[in-house]
Amino acid sequence: MRIRLLGLAAALVVLGSGTAAAQTVGTPVFMAPYRAFHSYELGGYVSDPGGADWALEGFYRYGWNKNDVGFRIGLADFGSTTRLLLGADFRSRVVSHSQSFPLDGALTLGLGGALGDGSVVFIPVGFSLGRRVELENSKVSFVPYVQPTLTPAFSSGDSDVLFTLGLGVDIKVAPQLDIRLTAGVGDQDGIGVGLSFLH
Repeated sequence: MRIRLLGLAAALVVLGSGTAAAQTVGTPVFMAPYRAFHSYELGGYVSDPGGADWALEGFYRYGWNKNDVGFRIGLADFGSTTRLLLGADFRSRVVSHSQSFPLDGALTLGLGGALGDGSVVFIPVGFSLGRRVELENSKVSFVPYVQPTLTPAFSSGDSDVLFTLGLGVDIKVAPQLDIRLTAGVGDQDGIGVGLSFLH
């Protein structure tokens, strides 16, 4: 099992060595293959996206059957200009781990943009793979995951289809609190740190 996991991770890193784009609003924020909350969550991220000095965003997500929907709003500073970040995304669990396959998986879809001088619209389509790990004799658990994402990106008079390899870990430090660490691998590297309050 360990050899298969290492092989999968190595293949995804090789695939991720091309041009990368961040997710729904152009920041390196990604999603584990399943939600940590029962009804909804509220939180925020601070990130260092490729091409920007910093980004700050808040989010709200709610559950709907085995799916969940999220909304994002924030700001990104590009030195000479600041852009408004607006977006929405959707996650649906489509793979559950078994004896023959050790990971859980979810399809992710989004629509959003970085709006202002030099606006860009993103339509990311991704697939998140990972598995929750429970620590023995502890209430702490974590979900390491990878999320390869194809992102059609549109700006004034220009368009492209970009690829991101999202890497992340969600750490549940208390029943109602998650710490989130994410990174985008590729030409547009970036890292993000988030905090989520779970309900």
